Amino acid sequence: MFPGRRNVLLLAASQALMLSAIVLSMSLAAILGATLAPDKSLATLPVAMMVIGTAIASLPAAMLMRRRGRRTGFLMGAALGVAGSTLAAYGLWQGSFALFVLGHLMLGSYQGFANYYRFAAAEAVDASHTTRAIAWVVAGGVVAAFVGPQLAQWGRDWLVSGPFVGSYLAQAALSVAALGLLSQVRLKPAASVAAGTARSVRELLSQPLLLISILGAAVGYSVMIMVMTATPLAMLGCGLPGQSVTPVIQWHVVGMFAPSFFTGHLVKRFGAPRIMQTGFVLLLGHVTVALSGLAFLHFASALVLLGVGWNFAFVGGTALLTQTYRPAEQLKVQAINEFLVFGLVAASSLSAGWLYDRYGWSTLNLAVVPFLALALLASIGTEWKALRLRERT
Repeated sequence: MFPGRRNVLLLAASQALMLSAIVLSMSLAAILGATLAPDKSLATLPVAMMVIGTAIASLPAAMLMRRRGRRTGFLMGAALGVAGSTLAAYGLWQGSFALFVLGHLMLGSYQGFANYYRFAAAEAVDASHTTRAIAWVVAGGVVAAFVGPQLAQWGRDWLVSGPFVGSYLAQAALSVAALGLLSQVRLKPAASVAAGTARSVRELLSQPLLLISILGAAVGYSVMIMVMTATPLAMLGCGLPGQSVTPVIQWHVVGMFAPSFFTGHLVKRFGAPRIMQTGFVLLLGHVTVALSGLAFLHFASALVLLGVGWNFAFVGGTALLTQTYRPAEQLKVQAINEFLVFGLVAASSLSAGWLYDRYGWSTLNLAVVPFLALALLASIGTEWKALRLRERT
């Protein structure tokens, strides 16, 4: 293991708890939204609002952590998770779509704060272990593959007040546990991390590597969330039983996070751009499998590919991002990255329900192909230019 391992392990465990809560909602929100919403095309609105909450919270989270430190921001985020889960449970109990959606907005804000765990882990170790620390925190999501969907099903009938109300109360308990772990994290004061001179936003965004890292993470995440959001609806729409959704989501989440145990090593060996490009190719492979049939195995294998492709694109993009800023710029660049990435993710999640309801599963998958092709070509082009520039110098 590496120096700073205590903080990294605490952050990885907190990541596991946060993502278990998010995956629980991903398993249930669209299906429950379809029963609560006044229009079926609004079924994925709770998931979309969760992603919008992530985007909205990203900038205030960075500002708060700059002034009060990482831990204060992380604790506030977990508190939002408790409140959001409780409100979603109450909305479900009352049959209120509006409250259910608002609860998911708050839950997404929790994720907006928690998305800085990976950056905090990178800051907790020396430069030679940065990529490994990021990958370990992202790998905390492997736990979520099993805890999230299982809690969703186990809590279905815990309370007689309504199905799945217990699931969301269990989700709140996950955030309470995260509060306990995060209170034990000890990180550098924000002032020491942010010391030095920072460039302007315009200067920062003039860097091709910064732009391609944001584009890669944004496209990879947007494609993943759009398809994942619509998958439970598509499976039920094809006549598959409701209990078949849980293992598909579970193996998708395993695909998302299990590669993190070796992605950091691959980034160090082959470079972040190559790993991002591999992710885009895997995501294109998902489209091929998704279009090949509508049986359970088609959904399961396609969603595993979707998860692995996301992991390569997201971890590669994050690793590349950490190479584009000075210590004094890290919170500024991280906030820009999170806002832009989750802004695009929010737009894609909003369109998922509408695309599926209006045009179906095949069209929804075909819609992501141009974005993946653009990100792949842009990444290859930027890497080629960077290599040419190094040869000249």
